[in-house]
Parts: sequence; structure tokens; C-alpha cells
Amino acid sequence: MLDNQNISARQFRKLVILFTIGTSILIVPATLASEAKQDAWIAAILGVGMGLLVIFLYNKLALMFPDMTFVQMNQRVLGKWLGKMVSIIFFSMTFAYTSALLFYAGNFFITEIMPETPLGSLVILIGIIMVMAVRYGLETFARSAEILIMTFFILFICLVFFVSPEIEFENIQPVFEVELKPLLRASIFLVVTSTINAVVLLMIFPANVNQPIEAQKSFLIGSLTGGLVMIIITLLGILVLGPFDSSNQIYPGYELTKKINIGNFLTRIDAIMAGLWMITIYFKLVLYFYASVLGFTQILEIKDYRPFTLPLGMIAIVLSLIVYPNVVYQQEWDTETANAFSLTVGIFLPLLLLVVAVFRKKMDQKKT
Repeated sequence: MLDNQNISARQFRKLVILFTIGTSILIVPATLASEAKQDAWIAAILGVGMGLLVIFLYNKLALMFPDMTFVQMNQRVLGKWLGKMVSIIFFSMTFAYTSALLFYAGNFFITEIMPETPLGSLVILIGIIMVMAVRYGLETFARSAEILIMTFFILFICLVFFVSPEIEFENIQPVFEVELKPLLRASIFLVVTSTINAVVLLMIFPANVNQPIEAQKSFLIGSLTGGLVMIIITLLGILVLGPFDSSNQIYPGYELTKKINIGNFLTRIDAIMAGLWMITIYFKLVLYFYASVLGFTQILEIKDYRPFTLPLGMIAIVLSLIVYPNVVYQQEWDTETANAFSLTVGIFLPLLLLVVAVFRKKMDQKKT
């Protein structure tokens, strides 16, 4: 069975890094800048720190159920029927976010790179690749992450190096001018976007990782590494574009590449940021879809998830074309609905499971 495939702690760390960065590398700097202005980089640092506390919660929960996925934990702790109901909520989140990411990927291409290409054709192509990756299994796309993450960091270093001549330190002054409330709002947005949704990784960890203890460190290190990338991108956005332009761009991270100008010869290397983003969103998309399909089959108590990859993939593609009527609706849904959804599934449910599991363990100890 493909859902019994195992990966190493090193491979898991690579998946955590790519998932944490995900869509955030393009969209998060704009929200942070709109809330925290020139102190957006400080909000990013606070957000990364808060995110590590969330990962600590996931590690604690995983330690108590070392051979189970998140769906199986629900049924073990809450009982068969209540656990299934909670797992359906989890499945609905991962599947909805799969469709949303398909839309993000297609919308980015028609907005910035291929404006005359129909959205549907791009979404179908990306969806086919997504279905193929999940159908081949966890081990296969985890190995591909080991290769592509090297490409990601090479491109990332090139971006930082090439854009550094455009830095203007006056853009981050005055420091600590923003009040605490907007700073915290920006930090919480980063946590929700890049860390809390990592609850989907509990469909892999600890059940399908060979070294659970090492994997806990990988979870923390991977989240911290991805967070550092987000801090650097946010800081570069403020230093190069300024807080006003960063907050008013849909994709401020992509706009950074348009500022590159080395001797009036090396300019407009937009493919660097496009390559960075496609690598990270691909793995985030695959992990969401993997969690959706595996969670769906475990709710139904079906052993092999492969037969469901194609039908669920087709539904996700269709849903991605109707989930957002326009970009304005997408931004409103992301801030008002998706954040609450993520907090419920990514914080409330793991906390509930942990509290109930600890309570039951103490009750069992008293009986013995």
C-alpha cells in the first residue's frame, strides 16, 4: 500500500521547508507591509517565533500517537463517529485549499506571465502534475523535494545577490514606529498562512517517517528555515520597493525581480521568482492533495488511496475554477474565512486532541 511508504527525517525536513514557504513567498509580504508598514520585517520575525510554538504543539501530539496519521488520531481519541466527523472537517479544509492553490497558480501565470492563456488550461495542466505526484506516492515526491530544494536555494541566493544593489535603508526607517496591535495582526497572519496549515503534515509525520525523534527536530528546523526565507523576502520587499509599494502590489515578491539591474545588462530576470514560487507552491499543493486523498480513504476505511486520486483531482480542478469569482473575492475570503478555518483545524482541533488524550491517560493511570 502506498500510504505505508516511509521517508527519512531529512526528506521530511525538505518537505516542511517547501510547505512553509509555499504561497507565502509571493503574497505574505504585501499583507505584512499593509499592516506593519516599514516594520513588516519585525512582524515576520514575531510570526516565525509564534509558528515554532505551533510546531511544538504538533510534535507533542505526534509523540503520543507515533504510528498514526491525524485522521487516525481523531478516531482514537474522540471515538469512531465523532472522530470521523472531525476528520471530515479536516478533509474539507485540505481539499478546499487544494482547489485554492490551483487557482493561485493559474492566476499568477495569467496575471504576470501568460495573460492571453485561459485559466482553465493552466489549472488542468497543473492539476495533472499534482495527481501524478500523489499517485506515485509519498516516497517519490519526497525524493523530488531533495532535488528541487537545491534549485530553490540557488535561485533564492541569486535573487538576494542581484537585488541587493537596489536596497535603500531609508525605507525601513523609523524602526519600531508601528503600534503593537497592527504588528501582532501581521504576525498572526504569517502564522496562519505558513505554519498553522502545516497540520496537514501530521498525515505524514510521525506515521510515515522512519526516525520520529529526529523528525521532530526536522519539523522545527524546517519551519525555522522556511520562516527565515520569509523574513528575508519581506525585508527585501521593504528595503527595495518601500512599504507603500509592497503593500499595494498583489505579488511584491515577484516585483523584486523587476528591480534587478546589473550594469543595464542583467535586467528583468522574472523567471527567478517565478521558478522559486512554482517549486514551493507545487509541493504545498501536492501535500494538501495527498492529505486530502489519504484522509478521505482513511475516513471510509479503505486501504488503497490510488483509485481516488483521479476523481478527487478532477473535482479539485473544477472547484478551483469556480471557488473564486474574482481576485477581490479571493482576498476577502482568505482574510475573513480561510483564517478562521485554519485556526479551527490547525490550533483548536490539535489542542482538543492533546487535552483529551492527556486526560484519558491520567484516568487510565488512576484505574491501574
